[in-house]
Amino acid sequence: MTVQGSSRESLDDFIAPARPAQRRSHQAVVRWGSREVTIGGGAPVRVQSMTNTDTVDVIETAIQVKELAIAGSELVRITVNTPEAAAAVPHIREQLDRMGIDVPLVGDFHYNGHRLLTDYPACAETLSKYRINPGNVGKGDKKDRQFAQMVEVAAKYDKTVRIGVNWGSLDQELLAQMMDENGRLAEPHEPQQVMYRAIITSAIESARRAEEIGLAAERIILSCKMSGVQDLISVYRALGRRCDYPLHLGLTEAGMGTKGTVASAAALSVLLQEGLGDTIRVSLTPQPGEARTQEVVVALEILQALGLRNFNPSVTACRDVAARPAPPSRNWPSRSTISCARKCRCGSRSTPVSRI
Repeated sequence: MTVQGSSRESLDDFIAPARPAQRRSHQAVVRWGSREVTIGGGAPVRVQSMTNTDTVDVIETAIQVKELAIAGSELVRITVNTPEAAAAVPHIREQLDRMGIDVPLVGDFHYNGHRLLTDYPACAETLSKYRINPGNVGKGDKKDRQFAQMVEVAAKYDKTVRIGVNWGSLDQELLAQMMDENGRLAEPHEPQQVMYRAIITSAIESARRAEEIGLAAERIILSCKMSGVQDLISVYRALGRRCDYPLHLGLTEAGMGTKGTVASAAALSVLLQEGLGDTIRVSLTPQPGEARTQEVVVALEILQALGLRNFNPSVTACRDVAARPAPPSRNWPSRSTISCARKCRCGSRSTPVSRI
């Protein structure tokens, strides 16, 4: 019987597990106070989550952010879609700081983000990171101007920006232009391939535009979210070959329960094992009665199963949290504070650590 391979090859080398490819990227840093979360450039893959509360409700939003952070989320995204939501952001941060929850907040903006960041500077300063969707910043002549306004604010306050393209809100002007160009070819490409190209082009061109406006490359993260597993894998493979920005992974509209968990785990695992992805979010729709923190649990399990991160055992956190009246202030006359009725250190949470 003939044995393939060199006789000098050691058994350890022969059976060594495959390691994810090392992709070179910038390293972004997201800060709040003394807390720093490094993203890309060899840093561990970070876990992000998102609230589903009305951001205007300061107490409810702060409680949910706290729960997500305790579960292990290293960044938490909140929706900032109205003047009232923008005005509430500093007070959410204030509540979190009182509880000792130093997780950075990410602001998710659509359509009116340029106005909210300009009109509410306290919101712009409080958020640690902005998420900008090039397809939702305006149309026609307004698009470039409003995108520039948001980037200028980010540069002014030294904030990191995720330029997040989503297939469901792709820039229709760009897509139509590329479809027209494709139609004039002697051998046109499949429409799906043109859509892939449009999504990637929108992300990279927006990032380059942000740099031209004055945002440092080290302050830019990209994402190109899809709802299909194979679509997501194809797009990120192409995106990873064409840029050196850190990449945020997430299967949009993954669904609930087993469907959402399996689809997200399948797509993210393939890309992470190939060295693609610097932050991840598992976008699960909670089932009735299910905790919002389930998306964080799944993300942690994916990273741990792949051997990319190890996590300390979770500290059992006190859930006896109550909203209590706080002395009125000039800026927030009817505020409340969140505190533990048992006065324990319920802000303690499991601490993700790098794999050794």
